[in-house]
Amino acid sequence: MEQPIRHDLNSAARLDRLPPGSFHRRLLVLIGGGLFCDAFDLYIAGAVTGVFLNTGFSTLELNAFFISMTFAGMLLGTAIAGVLSDRFGRRPIFRFNLALFGIASIAGAFAPNMEWLIVTRAICGVGLGAELVLCYATLSEFVPASKRGRWVALLSTISSFGLLTSTLLSWILIPWFGWRIMFVLPGVGALIILWMRKVMPESPRWLETQGRFAEADKIVTAIEAETIRNGLTLGHPEPIPGPQYQSIFQRKLVRPLILGSLMQTVMFAALYGLIAWVPSFLVKQGIPINSSLAQATVMSFGGPIGTFLAFLFVDRIGRRAAIIFGSLAAAIAGLAFGQVTSQVSGMAVGFVVFTVTYFLLATIQAVYLPELYPTAARMRCNSICLGIARLTALGTPFATVLLFNLWGAMGVVTAVSILFVIQSLAMAMLGRETRGQPLELITEGGRA
Repeated sequence: MEQPIRHDLNSAARLDRLPPGSFHRRLLVLIGGGLFCDAFDLYIAGAVTGVFLNTGFSTLELNAFFISMTFAGMLLGTAIAGVLSDRFGRRPIFRFNLALFGIASIAGAFAPNMEWLIVTRAICGVGLGAELVLCYATLSEFVPASKRGRWVALLSTISSFGLLTSTLLSWILIPWFGWRIMFVLPGVGALIILWMRKVMPESPRWLETQGRFAEADKIVTAIEAETIRNGLTLGHPEPIPGPQYQSIFQRKLVRPLILGSLMQTVMFAALYGLIAWVPSFLVKQGIPINSSLAQATVMSFGGPIGTFLAFLFVDRIGRRAAIIFGSLAAAIAGLAFGQVTSQVSGMAVGFVVFTVTYFLLATIQAVYLPELYPTAARMRCNSICLGIARLTALGTPFATVLLFNLWGAMGVVTAVSILFVIQSLAMAMLGRETRGQPLELITEGGRA
């Protein structure tokens, strides 16, 4: 029997009893559109840096600064978004970061030299960093616990198509229009999504942490009414405790912060120490730039496939098993990639590396880590983990160049594979299962 709207329950209980419907799909598009542009822009580095080398616009060392300064901007954006979104709400920061990112990306298309491009890239990184802090955690605050893993993994799938689309369009458009078009496209896309996000609601869970119960009730009531109008049945509500604290200085947060920082660091090393450098490595091995982009495009199909596998399985097998065994599989695939001797086998094994890496990215970054922290401090805790990872990522491009110059691609993949093994062990020792639990019971109820 359909349940009536219950104004006596808090937002968490009311949101968790909702069946996913048109509101959730609309929210997925609004958040996913920005995240897609974010991923598109971020991953063009893998394509354009190879073009920079091929045309003489840049050097391997300047390419490293290009990537590193992107991370520097992202580090600043991460810190700003974490503090401000917990203080002033998710919605206003969502819009500010897209405006900054879109304008800076378009400005980068008109950079007269590599030095100016690096400056615009640092500014763009501020917007990029803020988007990643907000997206997954915000969606997790709206989606019911029983479906949370699937929906947030689906958001990661949308993001992974940014990698695929960026690589594919780089292969198609750069030979005709040059590299500058690759900065215009995500910038314009971000400004379009910015306009669309004007209808995006604030998180009711966050509003209640600020004592703004009437505003939270109004938003949830509207969602419930839309659900009823669409012929869906409201589930039976289960009382869920409200937020109990806002400080990040809590003993119970030490373990999830350590685990989150470690896993974010490993994933950043894999993405920006290996995945983003594949075209440049191929160019350095004597493969023409168009051929290297074509091979990278084939491999990048593993991105959306890996995140879709997370969508299928993360709510079935659980987060803990997915991360432990997925990390071991990624370590094995990485070592195998360093041993390939032909372009065909390289593409095949590289495809597997991309697939497993993005399966882990969806499971860890999108689904698992935002679940570990309380609503009132979720963005700050998330930004701490991302911030620590980005501090280490500032040196990742230089470490990648050093390892490649000393031992070739095998040196890079071996280092990344060792990190995957460490991640698996850390999850086995420190991680706990969060599948199907309301956010408040994971974090504020003490079961995390």
